[in-house]
Amino acid sequence: MVATSRLAGQRKWSSLSFVSTLYLHPVLNILLAEVPRQWQAELRLGLQEALVNASKHGNSLDPGKQVMVRYSTFAPRLSWIIADQGSGFDHPCGCTDCFDNGQFHMGEGGRGLYILYQVFDQVDWHQGGREVHLHKTITQIQQVPLVS
Repeated sequence: MVATSRLAGQRKWSSLSFVSTLYLHPVLNILLAEVPRQWQAELRLGLQEALVNASKHGNSLDPGKQVMVRYSTFAPRLSWIIADQGSGFDHPCGCTDCFDNGQFHMGEGGRGLYILYQVFDQVDWHQGGREVHLHKTITQIQQVPLVS
């Protein structure tokens, strides 16, 4: 289900929700539909990691639980808010002290989180780790994606 809303003078926000699954191809296509083509591969990687985390780790792939996404893909600031119905987790601070040679100090599960902090300009955690806000600002023509 996709819904769209806009308040006067504000960006257009859309939302969708889906049952916990790892079949994310159609969801990613919707979330990236209005993203500039040269940024789609990189942002697909980051969003896929965030959605897998929400479905698998947050909701334990329980088909009775949903993942909710609010998003605004109006350049130059692209934003996604992803929430699950799990119990949350102790998220990393995102600072360079949490990294050591490109690895989070969180054990084996840190790869996906590392990808989030590399792909997005801003990663903020809310609701005890059940909600992540992801932002990417595309302002410079010289700026190129990490993945193409």
